[in-house]
Amino acid sequence: MAFVAGVVNAGGFLAIARYTHHMSGIISAIGDDLALNDLISVLGGISLLLSFLFGAVTTAIIVNWGHRRKIHSEFALLLLVEAILLLVFGLVGANLNLYLPLTVPAIALLLCFVMGLQNAIVTKASRAEIRTTHMTGVITNIGIELDKLIYWNKSQEANLSGYVKANRGKLKTHLFIFGMFLIGGIIGAISFKKVGYIAALPLSLSLFC
Repeated sequence: MAFVAGVVNAGGFLAIARYTHHMSGIISAIGDDLALNDLISVLGGISLLLSFLFGAVTTAIIVNWGHRRKIHSEFALLLLVEAILLLVFGLVGANLNLYLPLTVPAIALLLCFVMGLQNAIVTKASRAEIRTTHMTGVITNIGIELDKLIYWNKSQEANLSGYVKANRGKLKTHLFIFGMFLIGGIIGAISFKKVGYIAALPLSLSLFC
């Protein structure tokens, strides 16, 4: 999932010149545009924010519906939805260049919805322990665990009540997520540069599988 997010974010930027996973940046841009009296851009930013939010809401609704009915495939259905949306993006995106004023905002909204959907999927599945669409929290957790790993527990008296011990499993998990996001970003940028929107099709296939 982190790999998919990396590809979508980097490839999406090359496709429409805008990141669609980074809500902090979008919210900051809304503030900047508001200060500059650029109301059209403000409305655009709010639309992207709401699209991401609706993606997360969709995940929560489907997961809760499936959980109440004890459906074991509650997350599989969401992955299918994400796969279909990426399939649509990959198949029709290359044919939308003739209508850029309309299609670029539509693609941005679609990708924001997909990233909101995916971020909520992993959040629900991991009980709010893991995120895959943005790396700020992941890198923060890596830094915390690295500190614990190298911390010098010198005082025996202090060790009795406050021994500092790294969670190596958590560190490996977050390093792996970071690595997959980075690799996805590199591959996404290269593939979208070389073949365009069609690069989203392998992502869709992987989610179908």
